[in-house]
Amino acid sequence: MSYAYEMDQPYSAARAQESERATFIRRTYLHLAGAILAFVALEFAIFTFVPQQQLENTLRSIFSSPMSALVLMVVWIGVSMFAEKLALQGGSSQVAYAGLVLYTLFEVLFFVPILHIAVYYVKDPTILPTAGILTLSLFGGLTLAAFTTRKDFSFLRPVLCCGFFLMLGLVVAAVLFPASIQLGLWFAFLGVGLACVAILYKTSNVIHHYRTDQYVAASLALFASVATLFYYILWILMQLSGGSRD
Repeated sequence: MSYAYEMDQPYSAARAQESERATFIRRTYLHLAGAILAFVALEFAIFTFVPQQQLENTLRSIFSSPMSALVLMVVWIGVSMFAEKLALQGGSSQVAYAGLVLYTLFEVLFFVPILHIAVYYVKDPTILPTAGILTLSLFGGLTLAAFTTRKDFSFLRPVLCCGFFLMLGLVVAAVLFPASIQLGLWFAFLGVGLACVAILYKTSNVIHHYRTDQYVAASLALFASVATLFYYILWILMQLSGGSRD
């Protein structure tokens, strides 16, 4: 999550001249589009050039233990925090771009398991484009709402914090007590709801709180929310398709 609004100062985009603010917003969404396109291109390359059996063997070796999910979660949190710190402190320098690149590459790897199931085991070739269309449509609607109302959604920060730790606790409980807790469709809907809140919150930060030189950090924050939204929408579609495997 992004807490950029804590850095609010006279140089924030909201207090900048109209031309500077417009340039900042344009750069932010161009970088977001670039991160999304890079993500799609790299995933396409993986699933085009890496043989299915090799990919499956690699995933089986990595996730051979139930604790692998917890390790992956810890790594995800660590990489996210480090990449965001680089982007926020780097402004528009190479350090900020390093944070964006690092986070994008990690998301590519993070998505491989669920995309592997969607590509090879779900008998619906439209599931990925459908998930993509739904994600972009929902993101577009939330973005439009934030820009048209120009409301400051900073008050959503506690909701995001509580929601994040709730989902983290559910993942830990599901790994430790799989007979008691199953992370099914309800968990995916919870993830979609939290991602929507994050998009409103982070778009509000773009409008009100980021500095005009922090467009790389702003795009990283938005990309994180879009990726999360896509992940859980895909999860829902896979569940509704009648099962994820043959």
